[in-house]
Amino acid sequence: MVFDVERARRDTPGTARVAHLNNAGSALPPTQVTEAVIAHLRLEAEIGGYEAADAVRDRIDAVYPSIARLIGCQPHEVAVVENATRAWDMAFYAMSFDPGDRILTARAEYASNVIAYLQVAQRTGATVEVVDDDEYGQLSVTDLRSRLEHGTGEVKLIAMTHVPTQGGLVNPAEEVGAAARRAGVPFLLDACQSVGQFPVDVERIGCDMLSATGRKFLRGPRGTGFLYVRESMLDRLEPPFLDLHAATWTGPGSYTMRADARRFENWETNYAGKIGLGVATEYAMSWGLDAIEARVTELAENLRGQLRDLDGVTVHDQGRRRCGIVTFTVDGVPASEIQQLLAARNINTSVCAASSARFDLPGRGLTELIRASVHYYNTEAEIARLIGALPAPRMSQGASPSTR
Repeated sequence: MVFDVERARRDTPGTARVAHLNNAGSALPPTQVTEAVIAHLRLEAEIGGYEAADAVRDRIDAVYPSIARLIGCQPHEVAVVENATRAWDMAFYAMSFDPGDRILTARAEYASNVIAYLQVAQRTGATVEVVDDDEYGQLSVTDLRSRLEHGTGEVKLIAMTHVPTQGGLVNPAEEVGAAARRAGVPFLLDACQSVGQFPVDVERIGCDMLSATGRKFLRGPRGTGFLYVRESMLDRLEPPFLDLHAATWTGPGSYTMRADARRFENWETNYAGKIGLGVATEYAMSWGLDAIEARVTELAENLRGQLRDLDGVTVHDQGRRRCGIVTFTVDGVPASEIQQLLAARNINTSVCAASSARFDLPGRGLTELIRASVHYYNTEAEIARLIGALPAPRMSQGASPSTR
């Protein structure tokens, strides 16, 4: 199938200014998203914020079924919140842990999630266990099953990042979901980097909770995200805080929580951003997630192949299945310096530091990586620009960089 890259770039004005290879940070939004956000902000300025929300209530309400179609759930299982971290936190901190309870996670887990595990462990006496990697560098399902069957204490939660921030591997979410279901253990999936770049179906995966962002591969506005909570989990979770949107004050000393996932939302929200998130969701589905995945995977493998052909350059992506995130180093050249050098040539990338992935990168002898993350609107010519702009490897610390 031929992907209409020209149309994608016409819809993305930013491609005329930069080679944007930082989509795992924040993708360039399509014009349709930008215009929807601006239009609502203008409406708020013209008639008032409350009145603007009332005037476009149908567009706001439509965001929930759009997200539900995207990830294969029901609209009442979706909450729209400020970002993926808040979505993940609302699910994680809604769980209760007792001394000796076990939290199982992956070696490639993201820093924000691990910090939350450690905080809860210190508060409650729960323990955090890091599941081993397999020979491909992804979570070992064999070790996960062993930990579910053995060990002291109840496994209270399996929590895993689908696509880690520091590399292109895709963790085996479906196999983890199957193991979680067999063991009767809740499964929380951080899909921050996966939603929008390939199909994500919560029924197929078998996760009980899923968090995602708008700004990355979904190409929505910054400051938007969503949480999926399986209907059967709703009454097992108490949100860490409630307000008059999440619950109803039923009497002087009583309240009732909402019956749907919107108990994880709060009353005040960014309506312009929420509308933009809905537009981004529909826009992604109009291309087809299978088609997006094929295009992104092709571009990423093209980039990895060209990087591997360069002397002194090492690609560090692991996993049996890889996605649009490509991480690498150049011998003797700090990743931060490379990122700045590329930025000066209007090539956007980012740096992954060991502090974001302490279970993973230090064990591989890595302190920082360059991360180039492609999307379907990128081109082979932009990849060639990146390759040509990389500095030569340094044999000594005192050498000055040169471009290829």
